[in-house]
Amino acid sequence: MSLKPILFGAIVALSFSIAFSQTVVITPRKTVYRRPKPPYDFKTTFTVRRPIARASTVTLSKKITAAISPEKVLELNIRKEMNEYQWLEEADYKVLYKQNGVLSVELWMSGTAAYPDSVTKRVVVNVATGSAVRPSNVFKDLPALAKLVKKAQAAEIVAATAEMRSDPDARPEELFSEANFTLEDFEEFSVDGKGVTFYYDYGFPHVLEALHPDGEFRFSWGQLRPFVRTDGLLARFVR
Repeated sequence: MSLKPILFGAIVALSFSIAFSQTVVITPRKTVYRRPKPPYDFKTTFTVRRPIARASTVTLSKKITAAISPEKVLELNIRKEMNEYQWLEEADYKVLYKQNGVLSVELWMSGTAAYPDSVTKRVVVNVATGSAVRPSNVFKDLPALAKLVKKAQAAEIVAATAEMRSDPDARPEELFSEANFTLEDFEEFSVDGKGVTFYYDYGFPHVLEALHPDGEFRFSWGQLRPFVRTDGLLARFVR
């Protein structure tokens, strides 16, 4: 009997064992920045609370920390916030999931220009490599998966439209005229032990922001089984 299949199986098992054994600890680091020339008193300072990773090596810790930093995920530019933009008031984060070699983090920032506003993003990281996970790394047949999410989006739009009928200022046919979940919208998702959530921003104007649907489409691992790559990080959830 050939030893090749046995050897291959042993290598795969060892690889998964190593991946599962990887752990990471996330601790907050809060920094208060003081602007040299604030236009208003409430713009004098802004606060950034960063997630700092501690993994098995210094190099891996730095790589994970960079992957989940507000600078990377939210495209936060501290230098410009100190001088040019002066929009930011606070940036923070929340760990959504941290098990089985998977780290899922939500980051957000809020500030004021003509009106108060905020931005929220999510990132999934492979703890073994320290790299952010791309949709193509873990999912297959993305066009078919997009259709599944789009079906959930269509149901959300129907429900939101029904609620808006009582608001004379809302024009759902216009607000949702360009709503269309596509392959590009897979770039942001989150993971936990029960499944995956995909996100969509309908881009409502600020005056109608209260009417904005959640734009969160959650699927269980059972539903996603046909779309999860067997050689990817998320395969362990559908075995």
